[in-house]
Amino acid sequence: MTRNDSGAAPAGAGTTSPGEGGQQRRTIGLVSLLMTGVGTIIGSGWLFGAAHAAGYAGPAAIFSWIIGAFIIALTALTLCELGPMMPRTGGMGRFAKLSHGSLVGFIGDWAGFVGFTSTVPSEASASVQYMSNWDYPWAHELFSSQTQSLSHTGLLVASLLCVVYFMLCYWSMQVFLRAVKAVTIFKIFVPLFSAGTLIYLGFNASNFSAVGNGSIAPYGWSGALTAVTGAGIVYAFNGFQTPISFAGEAKNPNRTIPIAVLGSLALCLVIYVVLQVAFIGALPPSQLAAGGGWSGLDFRSPFADLAISLNLSLLAMLLYLDAFVSPSGSGVIYLASASRMLWGMERDGHMPKSMGRLHKHTLLPRPAMWAVLAASIACLWVFPSWDELAAVISVGYVIGYLCAPVAFISLRRLAPSAVRPVRLPFAGVLAPVTFVAVSLLLYWSSWPLTGEVIFIIVAGLGFWIYYEAKTGFHDIGRQLKAGAWFPAYLVTMAAISYVGSPRFGGLGLLSEMGSFVAVTVVSLGFYVWSYRSAWLTPEAAQLDAGAEPGTG
Repeated sequence: MTRNDSGAAPAGAGTTSPGEGGQQRRTIGLVSLLMTGVGTIIGSGWLFGAAHAAGYAGPAAIFSWIIGAFIIALTALTLCELGPMMPRTGGMGRFAKLSHGSLVGFIGDWAGFVGFTSTVPSEASASVQYMSNWDYPWAHELFSSQTQSLSHTGLLVASLLCVVYFMLCYWSMQVFLRAVKAVTIFKIFVPLFSAGTLIYLGFNASNFSAVGNGSIAPYGWSGALTAVTGAGIVYAFNGFQTPISFAGEAKNPNRTIPIAVLGSLALCLVIYVVLQVAFIGALPPSQLAAGGGWSGLDFRSPFADLAISLNLSLLAMLLYLDAFVSPSGSGVIYLASASRMLWGMERDGHMPKSMGRLHKHTLLPRPAMWAVLAASIACLWVFPSWDELAAVISVGYVIGYLCAPVAFISLRRLAPSAVRPVRLPFAGVLAPVTFVAVSLLLYWSSWPLTGEVIFIIVAGLGFWIYYEAKTGFHDIGRQLKAGAWFPAYLVTMAAISYVGSPRFGGLGLLSEMGSFVAVTVVSLGFYVWSYRSAWLTPEAAQLDAGAEPGTG
């Protein structure tokens, strides 16, 4: 379908979302939206997250999942108000663009796009890593224990899996939705069944105090905090925002989006906590002692390895099967979501026009899908390890989350008359608390990871500068004034991480408590700056007048 500036749907297009610069049918109901959320959250994170979190924090990893879910729920709440206000397909940056203009919107969308695109190969990598434990010589060659990464053969297999994800998204939305529903039911059953079996047949309560100082937190609570991002917990939960990225194609988005977002997050928190308890309890005490404690554990296929150690061969086979199903289901959804983020960036004028082109029959952004596939495979070969990808992706997601509370509170001031199907109470408290909590997540990620990912995000500003130059830097003064706080915030947070507590990778110029105080005070300062720099963009004015942004 060609682009249509009037926002009107061509004859026969069915129910559409206006103002998309290319029309979409609203075909996704509540169950499908909920399934996309749950189906994305339960991916490779459950296969590896419990083992990696235990390595960082020991039994205190249970609290890491709860802390991570709580902070993400704060972000999710702000999005539950923002999403139904403007049910359009795209990433979180589209909300920040309404309140702060193109610079902040681009950074938010770029962070989300990098995270979602990188997640596609991480899901494929997880499947291949589990496959490498099959009892066949050729399978053992897929993963190198020495480098803790996929071999060249493993990378080729993972690349083929990325192509399979692409094909499931490419043909039609209905094929995509049918695949998601079928896979998600299986993905819910297997983790719960596995956890229940391990708890019933191999639970050792003594593991919860067997190592270190005899407490549930043998490495201190800093380990539990670092695990939130470093062990892939944020990575595991990030699928909560997937229903929002399909808002432009959702039926009755005012009701279905909040239910799908919060419902999928709550359900998956229960599943992840049960899995973490099962992993800690099922680990043979002799293996825990032989490894030198939780930090010395080394699993190629964590839950399958545990099942084999307990002579549960049938459970191990089920886990090997799910190691394809769970990551693949998430990989399909992330590829579809990333293509829609790329499409949204083209609508904002910061990507080639081809990225916004819809196929005339399926109404899917196929050129954007091809671009995501190419970027995913390239990322896989640059970062051939699930561990590396999960940590980097988590920090990228966290940076994108910052857009939500900023846009949420700013639009309360700029567009007070906008229709808000979901209006949250205590907005003046929720927004700054969320901003500070997300900033702490960023700091807990630990140096040098924080600096590396912030560099990637800042480097992406080259795209923004290039496309702004093509328009003659239209209204550049206002864009910079409204958006300067975001790059300044990222550089400042990198500096605090660098000089912060050694427990979080810093030089030790700040104590652990001093670092927390510094992050809290600095982030509140930037929150105030961001709030005061927000301005009534043309899109926000349209929203306040009751019109869909981008129409008329």
